[in-house]
Amino acid sequence: MSNGRELVESLIREVPDFPKPGILFRDITPLIGSPTGLRAVIAALLATVPEGIDVVAGIESRGFIFGVPLALELGVGFVPIRKPNKLPGPVYSQGFDLEYGSSTLSIHQDALQPAQQVLLVDDLLATGGTLVAGAQLIDRAGAATVHVSVVIELADLGGREKLAAERGIASITSLVAY
Repeated sequence: MSNGRELVESLIREVPDFPKPGILFRDITPLIGSPTGLRAVIAALLATVPEGIDVVAGIESRGFIFGVPLALELGVGFVPIRKPNKLPGPVYSQGFDLEYGSSTLSIHQDALQPAQQVLLVDDLLATGGTLVAGAQLIDRAGAATVHVSVVIELADLGGREKLAAERGIASITSLVAY
C-alpha cells in the first residue's frame, strides 16, 4: 500500500496563496485526472474500511468523488451531504467553522435508517469542522459514524483530535498527511 500512497502523494499539487495569501492549497485535480492515481486512492481507502459498514456518506463535493466508488466496492448505498439549498424536501442542517470562514451542510432527514453504520468520506481533514458537522448530521438522522476516510490530512491543524473530542470518532484513515 505504501507504493499506492506514494503515487497518491505525487499527484497532489501544491498551490501557494490559494484561496488567500498564506494558505498552501492541496489540489487533487491531477490525482483524480489520473486513472492509476484514482484507482490507487480507492484501493488504499477500501483496504482500511472496517467490517459492518451499511452506507457511505460523502461531503460535497470532493467527498462524492471518493465516496461513490467506495460505496460501489462495498456493495452499499451512498448518501450525499450537501451545501445549503441543494437538497429537495426536509433536511437537517448544521453550521460549522472552516479554516478561513464558515459554512453549512445538509442531509435529507430520511437519508439514513436508525442504527446504520456509516463510513464518512471527504478529501481533506484539516481543522475537523466539516467532518464534525457531517458526523453531527449523521447522528441527527439516527445513524452512527463508525469510520472516517480522507485522502489528505493536515495533521498540525488538529482535526483528528477534534473528531475524537467532539464526536468520539477515533477510527480515521488518511492516505497522505502533511
